Amino acid sequence: MTQNPQTSPSIARRSPFGMPVLALFGLAALALPRVILHDLRLIDPGGVLTWILAIGPMIVWIVVAVVRRVPNPFLTLLLVGAIYGALSVIIHQLLWVNAYAGDVPSIGGPAATVVARVAAVPSGLITGAVVGAITGLIAWGLSALTRSRGGSRSRS
Repeated sequence: MTQNPQTSPSIARRSPFGMPVLALFGLAALALPRVILHDLRLIDPGGVLTWILAIGPMIVWIVVAVVRRVPNPFLTLLLVGAIYGALSVIIHQLLWVNAYAGDVPSIGGPAATVVARVAAVPSGLITGAVVGAITGLIAWGLSALTRSRGGSRSRS
C-alpha cells in the first residue's frame, strides 16, 4: 500500500498567504498598541510616538512579506490589514466611552449612540483593508524588484 503524496501528513502544505494564520494575526496585532493608547487618551494624536506606533507596524508588515517571499504580498497584507481592521473595531467598541472622555457622539439621545457605534464598524474595517492594500502594493513592488535584481545577478 502506497500513500498518496498529496494526502501524506509528512508533506507540509504551504499557506496561500505564505505564513501561518497565527502569524497573520500577530502582524495585525503589532498595530494595536496605537489604537489602545489613542482610545485611552494616553498619547498625543499628532505626536512622534503616535506616528511611530502607526507607521512602524506597517513597515514590519512589508519587511516580513518581502523577506519571507510570500507568494502574493498584496493578498497577504490585505488580509493582515483586514484582521487589523476587525481587531481595531473591537477595541474601539470596548473603549468607546474612554475614547470620547464622556462626550460620546450621538445624534439625538442615548438610543442614537447605537447609530454612531454601528457606523464606526465599516469605517474601521475599510480603514484596515485600505492600509493592508497599500502596504501590500508596496511589498508587492519591493518583492518584484528583489526578484528581478536577484535574477539578473545570477545570470551575470
